[in-house]
Amino acid sequence: MKQIIIVFICLALIVGLAACGGGDFSNFRDSDLGTDGEHSEIGLGTAASTEYELGAGDQLRLIVFGEEDLSGEFLVDGSGYVSLPLIGEVQAENHTVREFQQAVEEELRGGFLNEPRVSAEVLNFRPFYIMGEVETPGEYPYTDGLTVLKAVATAEGFTFRANTRRVFIKRAGEEGEIEAPLTTETQVFPGDTVRIVERFF
Repeated sequence: MKQIIIVFICLALIVGLAACGGGDFSNFRDSDLGTDGEHSEIGLGTAASTEYELGAGDQLRLIVFGEEDLSGEFLVDGSGYVSLPLIGEVQAENHTVREFQQAVEEELRGGFLNEPRVSAEVLNFRPFYIMGEVETPGEYPYTDGLTVLKAVATAEGFTFRANTRRVFIKRAGEEGEIEAPLTTETQVFPGDTVRIVERFF
């Protein structure tokens, strides 16, 4: 008799655990998986890990192997070009580092060097901007892996009126803003303008 009771108790426990494990998925949304369009995209990657497109204010190191006079550190100017020795201006804006590197090689190959080998890297990214409900809004140097919360900390924190749940970000080169959740994973990229809005009491 005791053995039968024990068997029934075990069966009851198994059924109960299975029911708990099934969970309630009635309120589960795609956004919980990070697939909800703009909000999910805004938190992915860093400037160094993504196909970052160059822009005005980026500082580059360019090495032309075997040609020290053609190598050095250069700035992407306000029109999006880099002025280089021998070949003059080369467009950098809206190009990845690899694309810019290939463009320089092509220019050098056009009557200057037979088989140019060029290496390019970003030394300093262009700054980001933060405005709205932070203590010290303004322009700040960008560091790779920057998040909204780190950007706020750079601007000496939120004001007491700040909405700490959402943020508006205008990506460099884009027309409008993107609204995103204000989390530790929301990324800021070079040239972005971050706007912290006022909360409604």
